[in-house]
Amino acid sequence: MGQPAKTIGRVPADHFDNGFYGQDILSVSQFDRDKLDYIFNVAHEMRVLVERFGSADLLQGKILANLFYEPSTRTSSSFMAAMMRLGGQVIPMNNVQYSSVTKGESLPDTVRTLESYADIIVLRHPEMGAAATAAHYAAKPVINAGDGVGEHPTQALLDQFTILEELGRVDDLKVTMVGDLKYGRTVHSLTKLLVNYDVEFVFVSPDILRMPKDVLDVVRETGHQFTVTDDVHDVVTESDVLYVTRVQKERFTDLVEYQRVRDHYIIDEALMATAKEKMIVMHPLPRVNEISYAVDEDPRAAYFRQMRNGMYIRMALLAAVLGKA
Repeated sequence: MGQPAKTIGRVPADHFDNGFYGQDILSVSQFDRDKLDYIFNVAHEMRVLVERFGSADLLQGKILANLFYEPSTRTSSSFMAAMMRLGGQVIPMNNVQYSSVTKGESLPDTVRTLESYADIIVLRHPEMGAAATAAHYAAKPVINAGDGVGEHPTQALLDQFTILEELGRVDDLKVTMVGDLKYGRTVHSLTKLLVNYDVEFVFVSPDILRMPKDVLDVVRETGHQFTVTDDVHDVVTESDVLYVTRVQKERFTDLVEYQRVRDHYIIDEALMATAKEKMIVMHPLPRVNEISYAVDEDPRAAYFRQMRNGMYIRMALLAAVLGKA
């Protein structure tokens, strides 16, 4: 992973030295195919565990500090559920406006405080690079749950796990990303993760929401084919994965610009009628208007299954980082 483990001393006899033990999880750049295979295999085992038994005691006695500076439903809840499914406990800090942050407490001091009580910290923050800052000051492992318009590595992992579970493979697929590609940290991270595989990319967005140059440079440098367009109708017929994102109002400083592009793409039954019989529609959620509710009944609509997969991936990561997977 390119960084020293944070656990003091040698790996305890009842822990696994799996390459993740004591590590921060900050970026998808930490993962190669071997590490991805490991996490996906553990996530699949976690899925079987939950479906058969509901919970386990792998992390009994461990505590997670869930530190969220931005609103969150799925990421926050799934980390909490993941920890509790594994027998651990959670310190929920989902409303930092009611914490010492309002008194001017810095992120490093908040992190140092919480690690006094917890074994691992999950952080969401509006500033790009905040997770790396927290990890620098923390002696306990930090997991990045989204930092501004930067990365969202656990979302990318659950997204790729969903592709694997739904389609049986990742190689030799055409992945089309639609919507807000400029501010959407989910598509930034997923793209950087998918370059580990033989995939072809299609990036669909209005001009003002194009995929950032640094992400496109990663695609170019790894030798992957990609297409940039503003018309989803031209590419949906050949897509194996249609990954849709909402236009994020909170990232815009000009609301007139937001209103102009917010409903640029709507995935409806008519569009899905032109898609492959075996393909999937994904969305990191929440959605606004970009996917019609009628599409929910289509078996190719994978976004709610995708959401549940987030718990399995986060169970796998928590267990791995804490040496129990």
